[in-house]
Amino acid sequence: MGTIIEFKANGKMTQGYLAPAKGGTGPGVIVLQEWWGLVDHIKKVCDRFSEAGYTTLAPDLYHGSCASAPDEAGRLMMAINIDQTEKDLRGAVHYLQSESHVSEKKLGIVGFCMGGQLALFAASKNPQIAAVADFYGIHPKVKPDLKALEASVLGIFAEKDAFVTPQVAHQLEAELKKFGKSTDFHIFPGVNHAFFNDTRPDVYNKSAADQAWKKVLEHFGKYLR
Repeated sequence: MGTIIEFKANGKMTQGYLAPAKGGTGPGVIVLQEWWGLVDHIKKVCDRFSEAGYTTLAPDLYHGSCASAPDEAGRLMMAINIDQTEKDLRGAVHYLQSESHVSEKKLGIVGFCMGGQLALFAASKNPQIAAVADFYGIHPKVKPDLKALEASVLGIFAEKDAFVTPQVAHQLEAELKKFGKSTDFHIFPGVNHAFFNDTRPDVYNKSAADQAWKKVLEHFGKYLR
């Protein structure tokens, strides 16, 4: 459904995957990659949003690189330049707001693993973002300013996650609430980190993934439409 496009980020051009809303126009959503990069799974997530009536953009935060093994993915994740990534995210926000298939000024953002933490980071820097969906977000170099965040946050986490434990999720929710932010957090029982990724049979859980997807659509439907 979507295509690779170019958009401006701090005066330079960078790439992303754009999937216009089925039917013409709809609210805009930014989709942020796991540590693997802008792989087919992330593009298919964009296509699913398109089918649901959203126009989505997944910026290529690795600028052409992708990983197929955990060691390589970890290296790419730790090598990202946070200042450049902030500019890429800001550029994605501005591009999506002006895109002809986007019907609303306020945007949503969803991220998975590394992208989940970056979704919070992007929302803290861009008040145009009204709703965040954070899927088990983690990145040791990314520290979102939660106090500055204006968006409502949906948190999707996994009971058996060894990277982002339920305790970490509870701490994040408590901190958001301390700053008066709107939250809706869920810890799915019996599943592991990356349970939403249907290209990884070792961790994918269809039942939990379907429930999480429903919650994302409900969250964005409430705050973006």
